[in-house]
Amino acid sequence: MSVRVVARIRPLLKAELEQDSIVTAIGTDNDIAGLPTIVRLPNPKNENEDFSFHFNSVYDQEATQQDLFDNEVSPTIKHLFNGLDVTIFAHGNTGCGKTHTMRGGKTLADRGMIPRLLSGIYRRSRKIEKDTKGESTVEVNMSYYEIYNDRVFDLFEAPENRTMTGLQLRDNGGKTIVVGLTERPCESLKEFEKLYDEANMNRSTSATKLNAHSSRSHAVLCVKLVVTTGDQTRTSTASAIDLAGSEDNRRTENGKERLVESASINKSLFVLAQCVEAISKKQARIPYRESKMTRILSLGQNNGLTIMILNLAPVRSYHLDTLSSLNFANRTKKIEIKEIENEPVFKGCPRSVHSTIGSSMQRQPLRPLATSTHNSIPRATDQAAKTGGKPSKTFSVYFDKSRPQQSVSSNYVRQSDIARHSSPLKRPLDSYMSNPARPAKSARRSPPVSVKPQAAISKAAIEVIIEKKVTEILAARALDQTSITAIPTISEEVQRRLDLLEQKIEGKDDERAEGLTFLLMAKQHHVRGEDASALKMYELARRYFPDNTKLESKILKLQDELRNKRGVEDNMDSNVEAPDTSLAVGIMTSQPHKIGQTKTEGNNGADADYHDDDDYQSDDGFRYKPKVNKARRIKVSPAVSPIEIETRTPRTRRLLDIINTRDIGQIRLLKGVGEKKAEAIVASLCLGEEGTDTERIIKNLGQLGRLKGVGMKTVENMRFGLGGGFVDA
Repeated sequence: MSVRVVARIRPLLKAELEQDSIVTAIGTDNDIAGLPTIVRLPNPKNENEDFSFHFNSVYDQEATQQDLFDNEVSPTIKHLFNGLDVTIFAHGNTGCGKTHTMRGGKTLADRGMIPRLLSGIYRRSRKIEKDTKGESTVEVNMSYYEIYNDRVFDLFEAPENRTMTGLQLRDNGGKTIVVGLTERPCESLKEFEKLYDEANMNRSTSATKLNAHSSRSHAVLCVKLVVTTGDQTRTSTASAIDLAGSEDNRRTENGKERLVESASINKSLFVLAQCVEAISKKQARIPYRESKMTRILSLGQNNGLTIMILNLAPVRSYHLDTLSSLNFANRTKKIEIKEIENEPVFKGCPRSVHSTIGSSMQRQPLRPLATSTHNSIPRATDQAAKTGGKPSKTFSVYFDKSRPQQSVSSNYVRQSDIARHSSPLKRPLDSYMSNPARPAKSARRSPPVSVKPQAAISKAAIEVIIEKKVTEILAARALDQTSITAIPTISEEVQRRLDLLEQKIEGKDDERAEGLTFLLMAKQHHVRGEDASALKMYELARRYFPDNTKLESKILKLQDELRNKRGVEDNMDSNVEAPDTSLAVGIMTSQPHKIGQTKTEGNNGADADYHDDDDYQSDDGFRYKPKVNKARRIKVSPAVSPIEIETRTPRTRRLLDIINTRDIGQIRLLKGVGEKKAEAIVASLCLGEEGTDTERIIKNLGQLGRLKGVGMKTVENMRFGLGGGFVDA
């Protein structure tokens, strides 16, 4: 009989549309029980062409769990009690309803094939016990395990108690067994449901884009049925396998861990397809052992009934996956299996203990006649060669069958004649004795042993013996201590290096590392021109390097530079009305205290190349803030000279007059100024000078460049934009 293949088309989900359904079930007039037997779907390359696949039964979207169980699974229960093994497994790509078919839901109507199968087993077992009036008993044991990443794990065991390698597989009598698997007895359906739900909590499941509760492992439930009638015991097994579905990672969008699981699932299913193809082509080698799932399933090698439930998705998005599953099922239905019942085991009578006396004597093992056999063998061989006979045996063989008895008168020989004429290597045979049975050895009587009374030891003698023993032990220890060589002393240099190494190992060198971190941050601040922050970093690093003269010199140097800078800034603040010469110097910045800053020694000209407004709140702080825009140097056009700024050219006066008008319409017409920037300029002018109530009057380009939202580059663009209507004097 071949594998029975049953196809089931799942109903549409809420997000799927009826017009996307492409898989249909077609019935014929020759169908048994009125069920369709053909699955039809279009060719993905040519919509006008249809593919048809013929199976034992096909269940459409309206079919219920009860219909599938009554027609396919329920008839196998009687064969299970007759000694046949039954295997039921669900196959299909991910999201097609395999777990729902096998496990089902919590309601009575949604129960899957596994709970319904156990319910039928318990009903039939109670019927058998009732019909036989207790002469027949039925025991039900279950084991449940999963194959996750090609490793076998017991689902009755918590995940935290599992080993990384999982359980091992062994072959026993042509069947694959799992070593160390837990087997739980189940007396009732309620007890089974409790154990089954607890085990399913330990199964590996996760969410993917195609399925919110996707199975990440193959689950195998084994129900062992033991039927005992009198002295006859018959054992059979029902295996229900929920295979994980094949996945396309481009559609599921799996992450790192899900990709590893998907690769293991696809590999095992690919090996299963190779096994089916090899069986269908009758090849000599079938690659069962390339995957643990195929080794356990042993498709085509197990004796019994095998039912494959093919789950299909009806929509177009699963078109290629559905076609691949149908091709696999079409090859599987051609596999031939043998329906062989398990032989019953009979309880025989207990074996009787054989006596060592008489004809029932058991066969004795071979043993040498003497310990010096190797010395006497050449002597016996030479003697046999002289007489022309065969060499004597060095071993005596005992037979189960007793030898025929001869008459005592004709065959009786005295023991002395036997000892005189026989070979020294031969043991006397039973035929020379009146009784062919070997006589039992009589127990030898041991001569009476005279026990001499021991003299009592006095207390003083015991103390003398103890003292002697203690003295010997102490002397031995003293000799051992003198033999130990003295440990050479370690030099101071080596000891110092060892101490440093211990400090590094124990993590005591963290303070020095922290001081080096402060030095590195100080250098970075100094390169950017933030001397105040660099000074604070150097001062924080001083306590980690107290005697470092180079560090002290850097701190003094930075303090001098900061004092010089503060003096320059004070002079600039006192001369606010003076002409702005920042363009001539070439330092472009938006903070007032940066104007007039000159290049000092040790900065290597880096202070003029960076804008620090976006990086730090002020020079007094040293907390780093991420840059928003990269700093860049603004080059001053050679057309602008200090003479033009000092003499207030017509272009400059016109620009200042437009700004002081506070007219947004005129300001936004300037080059590089839009409506938003013009509003910002007017708002800055209306706020007043330094927060006072008086309106602010712009008297030079430097004050204009320090307004909010205006820089010296924008001022330069404003001036050049006015060049078409004015000629500089």
